[in-house]
Amino acid sequence: MTAPVVRRQPSGAGLRLGAAVAMWAGLLLVTYWWAAGGGITGLGGAETALDSLGRLTGLVGADLLLVQVLLMARLPVLERAFGQDRLVAVHRVVGFTSFNLVLAHLVLITWGYAAGDLTATPAEFWDLVTDYPAMLLALAGTACLILTVVTSVRAARARLRYESWHLLHLYGYLGVGLALPHQLWTGQEFLASPAATVYWWSLWAAAAVAVLVWRIGLPLWRNARHRLRVASVVPEGDGVVSVYLTGRHLDRLPVRAGQFFGWRFLGRPGWTRGNPYSLSAAPDGRGLRITVKTLGDGSAAVRGLRAGTPVLFEGPFGRLTDQARTRRGIALIGAGVGVTPLRALAEGLDYAPGEAVLLHRFTTRPLFAAELGVLARQRGLRVVDLPGRRRSSASWLGEGVPVDDVTALRHLVPDIAERDVYVCGPSPWAESVRRAATAAGVPAERIHVEEFRW
Repeated sequence: MTAPVVRRQPSGAGLRLGAAVAMWAGLLLVTYWWAAGGGITGLGGAETALDSLGRLTGLVGADLLLVQVLLMARLPVLERAFGQDRLVAVHRVVGFTSFNLVLAHLVLITWGYAAGDLTATPAEFWDLVTDYPAMLLALAGTACLILTVVTSVRAARARLRYESWHLLHLYGYLGVGLALPHQLWTGQEFLASPAATVYWWSLWAAAAVAVLVWRIGLPLWRNARHRLRVASVVPEGDGVVSVYLTGRHLDRLPVRAGQFFGWRFLGRPGWTRGNPYSLSAAPDGRGLRITVKTLGDGSAAVRGLRAGTPVLFEGPFGRLTDQARTRRGIALIGAGVGVTPLRALAEGLDYAPGEAVLLHRFTTRPLFAAELGVLARQRGLRVVDLPGRRRSSASWLGEGVPVDDVTALRHLVPDIAERDVYVCGPSPWAESVRRAATAAGVPAERIHVEEFRW
């Protein structure tokens, strides 16, 4: 029987609850100011109702726009509480909701100013854009938001290269920024009371400072300090290469096994667009290693990197680390190149023989077979290869396994319910592992997942 770990790391549930309470408190506050400013009274007439609802959707939409900026500003407190995969999921919901509210605001306000006359609405829209302060900027900001949202729809994302999507997605920041003058100059609720003025200016300032400090300032400082360069590129087979990196003062870089960075390799086309790759070896203070599979333009270009190529990085990110660990026993479950951060964890985590097992799903050949063999001999890591094509879209197992997912998991790891489970792979596959682990008795707080999605 695997003994419990001697320490218990915080799950982040308290921080997640606090973030949710703060968001809903802000939404309730702006709704209160809308009501106190005659919003409810305005619902009594057809024409005034359009204007009143337009103001409400604008207020709530603006609040959520700033919330989503904060969600993706790389704030350390949110990174620790949510992890990148969960932050992206929340950001997606908040982003689509805020966008729909902004569009509703645009339609309702224009229709209301046209006194409810649909035929007069186009002319009224033109007058608003050309005559009201900063409305032209707001229209340009809305266009940027439309571009961001349209390219974030799953059908559109499936047709776009990651590099193109990433570049287009940055227009969301421009869209939010262009809306600021319009809201502060023409929005009566923004200046209705000293408290409202303080709230909105504080929220805007928090979003701007978060982006400037955590998305721009900290990465610039870390890059200037560590000056990463490519040391060598080593083929691993099946379109996979490992990139070895060196730099200065890497022992002071706050990175853990299992985390990932956003990488930009200078001196090649498309270097301005970052690509997220996990460490494939535990950091040792002297160098870093990432392992990349050729999937898009950015990853394909990694094969041609030369020694000495300067590297810009952003991070580290991710909760797939020892900080999430609550038990001595661990199960590492990865698919294909998703084994990359798990290989780093297998090297970096503390465990005795029998306490760590790695289940590796792959189609043709396993990654890091020799290195995992060394860890098996020297550290007692148990490695279980699961070759073959995935047997169905709802299963995490390969073809030829005669039992269901849960039975197979319990057979491969009999004490799975007593372990922490670390999972990395494509989103649908990782979700099938999560379902199987939950059905096998693993509590949700002991299933740590990092999914491949963007």
